[in-house]
Amino acid sequence: MIRNAGVLVTVLALAQCVTGQAPAWQKIEMPAANEVAKRWINPPSEYGPEPYYGMGGAITVDVIRRDLDTMKRLGYRAVTVQYGRGAPFAYLSPEYFAFFRKFVDEAKKRDMRVWIVDDAGYPSGFAGGKFSSERPELRMQSLVAAETITVAGGEVVERSLKPETVAVTATRLDRDGTEAIPFAGGKMRWKAPEGSWKVTIVEHRFSTSPTRSDTNPKNVKDGSQSLEDYLDPAATAQYLAFTHEQYKRYVGDEFGKTILGFRGDEPDYSIRGLPWTPKFFDRFREIKGYDLRPYLAGLFAKPEEMPEQERRVRADYSDVFSQMFRDGFFKPQGDWCAANHLEYQVHLNHEEMEMNLVRSEGEFFRDMQYVQVPGIDSIWHQIWKDTISDFPRLASSVSHVYGRPRAFTESFAAYRPEPDVDMARYILNEQFVRGVNLVETMYFPASTGGHAGSPYMHEEGYPALLEYVRRMSYLLSMGRPAASVALYLPSSAMWMGDEAADRAFVSTERMLSERQIDFDIVSEDALAKDLKAGKGAFETRSGNRYTTVILPGEIVISEAALDRLREFAKAGGEVLFLDHLPTLLSGKTYRDAREAKPTDFAWAKVEVGAQLAATPTPPAQPPAEPPAAQVVPAGFEKALREAVKQGDVSLERPDKSLRVMKRRLRDADLYLLFNEGPKTFNEQMIVRGKANRVEDWDPGTGKVTEVKSSAIAGGRSIALSLHPYEARVLVVR
Repeated sequence: MIRNAGVLVTVLALAQCVTGQAPAWQKIEMPAANEVAKRWINPPSEYGPEPYYGMGGAITVDVIRRDLDTMKRLGYRAVTVQYGRGAPFAYLSPEYFAFFRKFVDEAKKRDMRVWIVDDAGYPSGFAGGKFSSERPELRMQSLVAAETITVAGGEVVERSLKPETVAVTATRLDRDGTEAIPFAGGKMRWKAPEGSWKVTIVEHRFSTSPTRSDTNPKNVKDGSQSLEDYLDPAATAQYLAFTHEQYKRYVGDEFGKTILGFRGDEPDYSIRGLPWTPKFFDRFREIKGYDLRPYLAGLFAKPEEMPEQERRVRADYSDVFSQMFRDGFFKPQGDWCAANHLEYQVHLNHEEMEMNLVRSEGEFFRDMQYVQVPGIDSIWHQIWKDTISDFPRLASSVSHVYGRPRAFTESFAAYRPEPDVDMARYILNEQFVRGVNLVETMYFPASTGGHAGSPYMHEEGYPALLEYVRRMSYLLSMGRPAASVALYLPSSAMWMGDEAADRAFVSTERMLSERQIDFDIVSEDALAKDLKAGKGAFETRSGNRYTTVILPGEIVISEAALDRLREFAKAGGEVLFLDHLPTLLSGKTYRDAREAKPTDFAWAKVEVGAQLAATPTPPAQPPAEPPAAQVVPAGFEKALREAVKQGDVSLERPDKSLRVMKRRLRDADLYLLFNEGPKTFNEQMIVRGKANRVEDWDPGTGKVTEVKSSAIAGGRSIALSLHPYEARVLVVR
């Protein structure tokens, strides 16, 4: 048991961090097209794909040999591995690690790479139950409204309080007003002033998101194995000591070689109450400059039921929570992996439902800022031929903004019905064209149960699909992104319960995609400080430059972001506000945000007064028809053309079924083109820029052939034909 784990892990990690060049797969590469064409025939194993392997049941060395051989025969070049239920050794025991050593050695013999699942299930952070059994003081905590009392003016309230009490707050019911009630020695006594009041006693409790653990003897998802306190770096240091440091002891010589990194899964706060840690109030005052406790009672209501002041304070709370979640959980793991020549890959919960995500995880970009391989999952019905699914762009956009070469997907786990090979290809192409370039497929249980792999993995065309995925993953990891349009993610508005901002954001994603406009998503932090400001452009750490920023319609934006947008526009950049202008401008706090004035936006392009039709939520089961066409107001079309000006790709006749993603190699531009529709696509496509040769690169075969094209002013014209749901790669020299 390690009591000073925070210091110990940090010192060990830094002491063993050796300077030198990172391997190619860990950094952005800018090769020439000819180099890529040679290597993509048989890409390095680091580019996957990988199945999610459950190492459970009566597992033996012979079983893992058989299963790795099956994976290799199917076309997998890496494997994501998790301890599984029923294994003949305890999780994190010496016997487990001795067996894991054999697994790594067998993978190495086959030139396969390994990603280690960081826990015995999900969400990440319970260390197979060790926080509950060995370090209970570091378990996840929350704030709850333990008791509410209605009081009339002049009445006296007296209570004996539990040691867990952190605040007692009186809220005026007949008009706005709150009052912190002092308490001491486990007692409180308060005489209500004139009016009608509600007194709320707030307590902290150990409360965890349910965990699905393969070490849980009941085999259920419950709270018996608590997660760590994600907001406390000391808890994450202990988590690293329980898990990562032990792997390092047994297989650390293969870190950065056979072992590529650690894989996390859905860390979140699915709890009753508000996420909390003992240092939360101090950190809140440090960041926001005021005491949160007088406002706590009002923060337990739904945002739409809160008075204006409480909604603003709730945004301040979410702002601090998201910073502490990043710094307490994600950053320490990213730092540890970097110091040990590894990558940290993780995806969150609710990526396709941002209103849920901001409540349980705070802010997508913040959580992923220090993660080497940001991810999403598509495991139930988020992507199908009847859905509109732009959310995978969240992961690739974080990678682009912060200079990461890859973004990953966990796909297929709980699809009902399970996809066949053709549907699996469609689901993956939907993600490739939105920038995802590392694929993990679910699920491949150990063959101790008599079968290995999900049914679709044994279809005749599956090895060919994996060959296609290998080349696509490698190709889309080369060069750098080329999107010049940024779409603002209005998380701060969602913290205030602005569901309309979420709908506007999703609908704007669709509008851009259907007009062949390649774009990245950017956060408020990115706009306010993280993007490099240049002449009429914001530059990412990956090297692409945004010349247009679109804000979809939100109630609040920070003064810092607005100031940077104003300077960006003055230098020649395009800023377009759609739907409506922000009504609030925040400074240090959202509580004290000032009312926005028309003059605050006089410098920007504004198209307000109309709304995009909401994009439908994915249905639980596939309906018969694809989603209805999106109706876009004429003013939006005109404003978009003026803001984006001349895009990289245009069609002689508009067609909303084509999706486009662009990357830049040292001497060529790469375009991934995907027909998202059920009809054959036949249109003349114009590619802008310097070009003298257009090539078709076939990921299925690795063949490169010249495409007939004609020179036009400023680019080349190509007769593009795509079968329904077909993807093609064009490289423009």
